[in-house]
Amino acid sequence: MQVIPVPCLSDNYAYLVVQGRSAAVVDPSQADPVLRAIDEHRVRLTEIWLTHHHWDHVGGIEALVEECPIEHVRGSRYDADHTRIPRQTEAFSEGDTFDFEGSNVEVLEIPGHTLGAIAFVTEGNLFSGDTLFIAGCGRVFEGTMEMMSQSLSKLRSLPPETKLWCGHEYTVNNLRFARTVEPDNAAIDEALREAIATREAKAFTVPGELGRELETNPFLRFDAPSVAAGRDPVASFTAIRQAKDAF
Repeated sequence: MQVIPVPCLSDNYAYLVVQGRSAAVVDPSQADPVLRAIDEHRVRLTEIWLTHHHWDHVGGIEALVEECPIEHVRGSRYDADHTRIPRQTEAFSEGDTFDFEGSNVEVLEIPGHTLGAIAFVTEGNLFSGDTLFIAGCGRVFEGTMEMMSQSLSKLRSLPPETKLWCGHEYTVNNLRFARTVEPDNAAIDEALREAIATREAKAFTVPGELGRELETNPFLRFDAPSVAAGRDPVASFTAIRQAKDAF
């Protein structure tokens, strides 16, 4: 399996998931960059996977369905029930799986950013949408702080070697914020230096690695003593998220 980042809009990522000559695309906010990518890599796009319904993740669906031999448009049961994803053909709940060209794909429900947010996990790759970013997490729009913290706890339990493919290129700013939460965390300083150099080279910071996120991401470390500072886990997470909102 090969994962190919496709930059969209100002800072979004879609991803081509390639098996042989077939491909799925995760969260296509625009069609044109995806169409250029499938031409460049000479693959046949047959599936679309959606982590949630926001416009900057679903905006390219209609055009891709018209241009490509799309067989499956996969999203959450919640978004299907509320008709929030265009052309959706399959709806998934926690623990559901499906086959993509011989690879098993597991769906995890991760509400908080939206109530219909899901993640896709396959072949050691996590597609987290806007729930988990490198060194950050998404804003809590539809869910509760407790819900979001539980979703992140679920994601951090995946194997540490899991590759993290997130919805936006926010890494440098996220690490600058992380440093304010844990100013003595040397792992954050190192990750920030690397991220700045990567972006200056006009390269992508994705994929991250979950093991490193456990050392550097305050939203996965919200209940660590050095971060919680005596607060209960939900209160700690809430304080960090609110501080990030104002950062």
